[in-house]
Amino acid sequence: QVQLVESGGGLVQAGGSLRLSCAASGRTFSSIAMGWFRQAPGKEREFVAAIHWSGGSTYYADSVRGRFTISRDNAKNTVYLQMNSLKPEDTAVYYCAARRIFNVHPITTTPAYDAWGQGTQVTVSS
Repeated sequence: QVQLVESGGGLVQAGGSLRLSCAASGRTFSSIAMGWFRQAPGKEREFVAAIHWSGGSTYYADSVRGRFTISRDNAKNTVYLQMNSLKPEDTAVYYCAARRIFNVHPITTTPAYDAWGQGTQVTVSS
């Protein structure tokens, strides 16, 4: 099992920035990629960004491309989400997730991930 702990959420004004962190522990060798998702009240959980541990290939939702940047520190087993130019519609609980080897679901979908963090709240005021 992989355990994930997110941090870095908070309250920020529109146009501001936040950086989320996700620290992975446990059987991290079984994880090949990490993703960030978010869920606003009354809405489904949606894909935000993903990155492969090896090679660093990245994927972004259209709604955040150009504003958010996902990165990883393999030595620390940590993934980051730098969020700039935040908008009120970015308000949500943000979750990080780990994708295991042999998971064949598309990387932008929730079934592509086998372990989830507890989430961290991001609130953007207008």
